[in-house]
Amino acid sequence: MRTSGEPKLYREAARELLRDTLLDAARDELERRSWGEITMRDIARTAGVSRQTLYKEFGSREEFARALVMRESDRFLVAVEGALRGRLDDPRAALAGAFDVFLTAARGDPLVRSIVLDGAENGLLALVTTGGGAIVGRAAERLAEVMVAGWPMLERGAADLLAECLVRLGISYATLPAGPAGLTATSVSTVLGPYLEDVLADAGQEDRARLVSGPGKPLV
Repeated sequence: MRTSGEPKLYREAARELLRDTLLDAARDELERRSWGEITMRDIARTAGVSRQTLYKEFGSREEFARALVMRESDRFLVAVEGALRGRLDDPRAALAGAFDVFLTAARGDPLVRSIVLDGAENGLLALVTTGGGAIVGRAAERLAEVMVAGWPMLERGAADLLAECLVRLGISYATLPAGPAGLTATSVSTVLGPYLEDVLADAGQEDRARLVSGPGKPLV
């Protein structure tokens, strides 16, 4: 028996499938050439749809590029979050592992390669730098949530600060690579690791003080 919500769910699923197909087509094209050399007609042809369908869904080339960058950044974040969760017992190693996973994935990604090789010429660089506020904010929020979930004593403000630093550093190193990924990740953890360890240590001391003082008693 069909419910009233089924047609809406079908339309949403069909639209999501169409968007993924179009974005996948662009990624396939990026395996062979840079973004500046790819036309919207090329993407539509690879996806097996008309150019009108592509423009109807995304509106413009810039909006399509923004959606592509956002989706790829979400994919990177899944790997980064996994690296953080796998090293919660060693905060400094967690930062190094997360940064290393991101940079290693970024170096082999066709979209990042196009950003690096073409620079500001194709417009993608601006989407992750000067115009990357939405991407930075979304990535930082997700990372902060993983940190707070993994280290419950960590205050959200400290998590937000650290997450934004990591995201901005990650974008900077990915678009302007300098040195092996492992060395860069180790360097970042050397700088930011002590901050995270200190914050966690201070939070742990406060928690222990509350347990000793008991509910309703002042901390001493």
